Amino acid sequence: MGCDHRHQPVVQLPRDQGRRAGHEGAQLGRIINIASAHGLVASPFKSAYVAAKHGAVGLTKVVALELAETAITCNAICPGFVHTPLVDGQIKDQAKANDMSEDKVVRDIILASQPSKRFVKTEELAALVLFLCSAAGVTPQVPH
Repeated sequence: MGCDHRHQPVVQLPRDQGRRAGHEGAQLGRIINIASAHGLVASPFKSAYVAAKHGAVGLTKVVALELAETAITCNAICPGFVHTPLVDGQIKDQAKANDMSEDKVVRDIILASQPSKRFVKTEELAALVLFLCSAAGVTPQVPH
């Protein structure tokens, strides 16, 4: 599902289509948005990124509610830092700006607030996506 420039759903489903799994003829569907931990908590100096990720999480909640009576689920995955080329650039920039080693930047800045103190692996994200796409994947309630 996407939105056009008027914020209208691109995919329209009749209300009687895609009834909850378990009903005869139900069509199973999955919408999975990759957001970020920044969709749940804020960080300084990242206003645009944090606002965008909060928007992605909010959109996910709305779509999940709108599709709640169907067999289509909508979830957001909100990982912490994933080691990507973008993060590599941030590490180098932080090391230079703070006159620190890259290892110290990773330990004391990038992963300081990540409970596991390690980067999330792309394989872990893929496994979560596969689970959410399975018959066991349901739209959970997000505590607020």
